[in-house]
Amino acid sequence: MNPDALRKATPEEQFEEVTRGTVDLHSPEDLKKKLKYSYDSGKPLVIKAGFDPSRPDLHLGHSLLLTRMRRFQDFGHSVVFLIGDFTALIGDPTGRNATRPALTRDEVKANAETYKQQVFKVLDEAKTTVRFNSEWLDKLGTEGMIRLASRYSLQRMLERDDFKKRFREQVSIAIHEMLYPLLQGYDSVALKSDVELGATDQLFNLLVGRQLMREENLAPQVIMTGPILEGLNATLVDGKIVGDKMSKSLDNYVGVSEAPDMMFGKLMSITDDLMWRYYQLLSSLTLTELGELQAKVACGEVHPKAAKVGFAREMTARFHGAEAGRKAEEDFEKRFAKKELSADELPQVELSLAGAATMPVTKLLAEAKLVASSTEGRKMITQGGVKVNGEKVQDVKADLGPGEYTVQVGKLKAARVKLA
Repeated sequence: MNPDALRKATPEEQFEEVTRGTVDLHSPEDLKKKLKYSYDSGKPLVIKAGFDPSRPDLHLGHSLLLTRMRRFQDFGHSVVFLIGDFTALIGDPTGRNATRPALTRDEVKANAETYKQQVFKVLDEAKTTVRFNSEWLDKLGTEGMIRLASRYSLQRMLERDDFKKRFREQVSIAIHEMLYPLLQGYDSVALKSDVELGATDQLFNLLVGRQLMREENLAPQVIMTGPILEGLNATLVDGKIVGDKMSKSLDNYVGVSEAPDMMFGKLMSITDDLMWRYYQLLSSLTLTELGELQAKVACGEVHPKAAKVGFAREMTARFHGAEAGRKAEEDFEKRFAKKELSADELPQVELSLAGAATMPVTKLLAEAKLVASSTEGRKMITQGGVKVNGEKVQDVKADLGPGEYTVQVGKLKAARVKLA
């Protein structure tokens, strides 16, 4: 690691950048001391973040942690991308109301390879250490596991919100699930981490690691948790961004492997308020640069749409390259901003009337997969977000007979629908 990188920013400047958007920080004083020691000694901090490869694809919500890791990395610190191949065999019980099904070794291995392909779109591969926690957890053995289990009481383990809730509701809690926080904590001991990063719902597990390090006479790691990223449909309510977390099941996500034009278009659909939230959590702009951009938008020097384009281009370029970001912007401007919607470029969908004379537009939208349900279709019509052959649909009870139609929902979704 280049010691000069550790001194390109003061400890105070590093602290401001790496803690932006932080929810929990245990503790600020410890982090400041570690950053100062690193700056003075030229010795990088060990920054750890663990990922259980329980799902093969990542979205922007998952990249929050990677973005924070990259900020540390850019200041010259040592980043360890820890793949929890051993702990994935247990399954993290965090936030679960039932026991998580265990994965097989083959499933874990396949998912881990997919993760490695995706994370280096954010992290600098040459400066990232990839470790697997089976390296040390496989070696624990029965005796080691029993000794580890003796470090924590059942009462303290039941302080976890999810365990407490399941116990209160008499929902089964398997014994092996209680080992998970201990094993994650032992990862910190094995790596001698200075800082562990995680989402706010991981706080309990991270604190276990801090305690185990104390018991091993190691300097306890600093714990930093970040927020859970809100999905694309989140809005501002009483000065606060409110909405469901980004999730594939809720279809409010941006996948890091999605096509560049789809990624760009989805990000252009968010509100201006949500844009600033995403900027703070995901952008590589410094807080100073972000403040300058916000000031320019506030005084009218920069249009909010231009700021949004800048963010969409940055994210698309991050995951697909600068040229892909530029082309996605160009295509978006052509197809949507200039309202040039070519039927030849649209997906073709054929739907059957099944003997009926007509089909409600709400049903057509759902069956063409332009909306998640007929209910959402009615909502989009009410909001003026549905067009058929370029004409806005005004009536939620509107229907269509046999024929071919260009159907558009919002700015992002459209299809050429043949109804017969």
